[in-house]
Amino acid sequence: MYIIAGLGNPGKQYENTKHNVGFQAVDLLAEKHNIKVNKIKFKALVGEGIISGQKVLLVKPQTFMNLSGNSIREVMAFYKLNPENLIVIYDDIDVEMGRIRIRRGGSAGTHNGMRSILYDLQEDQFPRIRIGIAGQRKGDLADYVLGGFAGEAKELAEQGIRTAVSAAERILADGIDRAMNEYNVRPKKEKKEKADEE
Repeated sequence: MYIIAGLGNPGKQYENTKHNVGFQAVDLLAEKHNIKVNKIKFKALVGEGIISGQKVLLVKPQTFMNLSGNSIREVMAFYKLNPENLIVIYDDIDVEMGRIRIRRGGSAGTHNGMRSILYDLQEDQFPRIRIGIAGQRKGDLADYVLGGFAGEAKELAEQGIRTAVSAAERILADGIDRAMNEYNVRPKKEKKEKADEE
């Protein structure tokens, strides 16, 4: 069994903000695989189903972002799962808008939701899918991540969310190495432009 947790803040006012792309990815996974994420358990909204032949529990912590670990710890303890069976999807200010990065473990970086999870689990070796929200930022980081998307940024964000969903499906079907090889690459055109610049 796998836990797929998307990070975000509960409440209407946060629904379409940059900080909630993790929630949106879980919503899209649920929609694609006909899973209802509507039970309240483990301080989260949860729903069980099958994705890529694997039994999964989709989780949207309702603790607010900075306390995400409280919820994830309860889920992992209840099911007695290994850390490798947890996949966390969340926004990343250091990844370009519309792109994703998959990692098998490591630090939380500047992300408070991930810091909370690492602190509560006392473990950093679990897969995570980071959805890029980097863009032109004026002023405070908190104001930026709690803001919405406009114009091209909205399209890019939706593309990133769709890619994150495909990446989660790939991890479940073929393992994290295959998923990293497939999704942690720059498109050929971009590679060529970068080489030309050098």
